[in-house]
Parts: sequence; structure tokens; C-alpha cells
Amino acid sequence: MTDALTMIDWTSIEAALDAEGWAVLPGLLTTENCAALVAGYDNDARFRATITMARHGFGRGEYRYFAYPLPPQVAALRSGLYRWLAPIANRWHARMAIDQRFPPTHDAFLDQCHAAGQRRPTPLLLRYGPGDYNCLHQDLYGDYVFPLQVAVLLSQPGAEFSGGEFVLTEQRPRMQSRAAVVPLMQGDAVIFAVSQRPVQGSRGSYRVTMRHGVSKISEGRRHTLGIIFHDAH
Repeated sequence: MTDALTMIDWTSIEAALDAEGWAVLPGLLTTENCAALVAGYDNDARFRATITMARHGFGRGEYRYFAYPLPPQVAALRSGLYRWLAPIANRWHARMAIDQRFPPTHDAFLDQCHAAGQRRPTPLLLRYGPGDYNCLHQDLYGDYVFPLQVAVLLSQPGAEFSGGEFVLTEQRPRMQSRAAVVPLMQGDAVIFAVSQRPVQGSRGSYRVTMRHGVSKISEGRRHTLGIIFHDAH
């Protein structure tokens, strides 16, 4: 996984994140990687909590938070991506005049989260069936928030499900909301802003609020891996 991440054009990814608040990593996981993660969804020993979305008004569908220790593939993906994203996150915070800075390794960042009482792992698997959807939201779990997160599509559009597009909205001050539909194939990952991102204006950078969700599944079953870098209270 580490070798695959070094082959990515991170300069282009950073430029896309600055311009749009999201960027796609094509083919981050193989078909076999995706199938293995999906096959583990029903293994209760892997997870600390299961959320039925309709009970909480989050939409329809279900997701499960992994327990520590994370599966090796998920742990490697989380720490490996963090290494490349931390410099971008630090630059974003500087532009948004946010004092918090992020250490170069994910282990060091988790130490900060855990010292602040955020000890519960947040990587998750999501499962949607026909008629399911995920309302627009932000994944905020405490005072320590890493400003970027990653979602990996584990199912094949058109073959395993239809509908279920990944959707982002952006709210700029004194402007109407802007929506983006991110095209993904099986194994593709999207990096996106958790809550806010900086945008360059005529008088310097200002903050833009973003939310994400998933449109209604028409048929089939859709699975996603979510990688959130901060832990939860």
C-alpha cells in the first residue's frame, strides 16, 4: 500500500483539493482488496458499533465502525494516506487562521486525539440497499478534527448497484450552495474536506463549508470504506 501511494501525483491531487475541495485517486484498491473488505462486513468481531441510519435521521442504510486493532489493510491505508495529507492539512489550517497543526505521522496525531479523550476508532464500512441514501453531513467527533477524509467505493457501479452517487455541497458566504457529483468506479477513492476548506478571495483566504452524502440507491447493494483520520469521543 505504501508503494502504491508513492506513485500518486500528489502535486495534482493538492491542486484539485485547493480548487474544488475534493480529488479522486483512481484504482486505489484492487478488485480483490474490495471483495475482501466487503466479505468482512458480517464479521462482528471486527467492529465496535453498528449504526442503523434511519433510527437517527441520517438517511437509510447501515454502517459499522471498526474496532481496534484495525484490519491491517485499513490501518496501512489510514496511516499511509495521512502522511501525504498532513502537509496539505497544515497549509489549509494556516490559510484559515486555525492554530492547530498536525504531526508528520498518524500515530503521533492519534496520541493527541487520545490524550483529549477521543479514543474510539472512526474508520467504517457502509452498506446501502435499494432505496437507501445518506443525508448531507459532516463527520465531526470532537475537538481534534483532521480537515480531510477519504471514501473508497468497494462495489462496481452498473454491475452491483445503480444510483448511489457520491455528492458534495459547498456553501460560500452570501452565495447559493454548489453541488458536485463525484464519479467513482470500484476501487476508486475520493479525498474531500470534512467540514471547511480555504478559498482564495480578493482579500485573502476565507472559509467555505462543505457537506457530503450519497444519493438514493436504485437497485443492488453498495459498499464503501470510510477513512476518517481523527478518533471519536
